[in-house]
Amino acid sequence: MSTHTFQAHRPALTTAPAPAAVSPAAAPAPLTAPAPRTASAAGGLSAGRDAYAHLSLTRTVPKEFVHRASVAEVLLTDWQRTGEDRFTVSAQWPRGHSFFTPIAGYHDPLIAAETIRQSGLLLAHTEYGVPLDHSFVMHDLSIALDPAHLRVGAAPAALTIDVTCSDITRRRGRAASLRYTSTLRRDGHVLARADASCTCTPPAVYQRLRGNRTHTTPLTLTAPTAPQTVGRTSPTDVVLTPTPHPHTWQLRTDTRHPVLFDHPVDHIPGMVLLEAARQATTAHLGHPTLPLTLTTTFTNYAELDTPCHLQTHTTTPTTPGHHTTHITCHQNNRPVFHSTITTTTP
Repeated sequence: MSTHTFQAHRPALTTAPAPAAVSPAAAPAPLTAPAPRTASAAGGLSAGRDAYAHLSLTRTVPKEFVHRASVAEVLLTDWQRTGEDRFTVSAQWPRGHSFFTPIAGYHDPLIAAETIRQSGLLLAHTEYGVPLDHSFVMHDLSIALDPAHLRVGAAPAALTIDVTCSDITRRRGRAASLRYTSTLRRDGHVLARADASCTCTPPAVYQRLRGNRTHTTPLTLTAPTAPQTVGRTSPTDVVLTPTPHPHTWQLRTDTRHPVLFDHPVDHIPGMVLLEAARQATTAHLGHPTLPLTLTTTFTNYAELDTPCHLQTHTTTPTTPGHHTTHITCHQNNRPVFHSTITTTTP
């Protein structure tokens, strides 16, 4: 399973003195998601939406809504409701990123997966009432991309994402689980289509599920495989360690990585697993790859303190120039995730 857990902290305001009625020792109020935004009787937007009333004014959404500690890792810039359980989210991809680096002049397809991940979190918090202290368990993610619209241009890529939420279950008036189907567009062209599902878990329930796993010590960092064999230039970004067995790698977990481990977690994040699947695919095929489709099912948590092993095999391609690789990951004799990635040579 891929779980997103993030503790939001509101920094103290120092630009103005606190009102006299507030005790200096009082703790700041917990940060909560805003109420859903609705149109007024006059056709305008409610007061709570005023600060986000102009899609043309580009800035990132609050980092807490997408479970990021670093503002620099927030890809989303705005959102609005367009119908019942339908939304438009805007995003921006930089021309260069410290981790999602371009591949032969194309935007890294995995930045699209991260964009989808952030979109689901944003809408769950802002439109479906999920508190910021809840944990998100992602069960599956599928994405198909059109490389014709992945080219890095002369400016950052501006995207609009049409999202439809379905299979929504609610508890106490807030979403407990949902599926979200997305269409990513760039300059009016469909860049990608995606589908994902998740559940939203209250802190007490998550603590019962995880038990003492919330305080585990990560494994000693293992040696990276050669960066060029997995499509990377720096060993810092390699998430695989070679093994003596063919087409088998051990997952390498560097909790100091500023993007993959943006904040403390009690398990290996889903984006690390997706990157491992991509790197294993490149190593298996023996040449640079550009992912075109990716389908992943998460079945168990990937623990930090026990070795994970990935195995790969390919199937006969149905399209000339395309390769389909199947990646399975096991830990403690249990499946962690399974991915199928179709790639082409960039």
